[in-house]
Amino acid sequence: MLVSKAARRYSSALLEIALDLKVVDKTLEDVLFVKNTIDDSKELVTFLKSPVVKPSDKKIALDTIFQKHVGELMMKFMTLIAKKERASILNEIVTGFITVYNDYAGIIEVEVHSARKLSKAQVEKLQANLEKTTSKKVNLALHEQEELKGGLLVKIDDTVIDGTIKHKLEQLEATLLDKSVELN
Repeated sequence: MLVSKAARRYSSALLEIALDLKVVDKTLEDVLFVKNTIDDSKELVTFLKSPVVKPSDKKIALDTIFQKHVGELMMKFMTLIAKKERASILNEIVTGFITVYNDYAGIIEVEVHSARKLSKAQVEKLQANLEKTTSKKVNLALHEQEELKGGLLVKIDDTVIDGTIKHKLEQLEATLLDKSVELN
């Protein structure tokens, strides 16, 4: 998800306040709860993005939904967001918070695609190797894709490491086609 400049500013401000108050872990927990709630409800997304709904009504809805589930800092933050008429970008803000938190904590998100489900031992070894290579804590997102035939495809930010059999076969095919054109 793309995060707007405004959402990044709010995300960074929330992290700074959480650091000052020494409630970073609780804030991350609250942010994840808010993000999951928003992601699971198309109705809530539509409601928050609606220009017809008054900011005061959005504040009441956010209070009703989250009051019993998140801490005081998160509630005050969402109240501010609603008052500033920024509830429409709340999902972007919480997504941005996760990004700035990960930067602060030295965590990177890594996508791993494999043909079959990796065993627990394989996942642990892969994670250890990636953490050693990147010198950061790694959060793995594992995906299965049978069409890869074997091997792994690893995505770290904008870098893709493709060690799949499918990729190797495609490379071989391209090489063979190039050689056959040269022979004709």
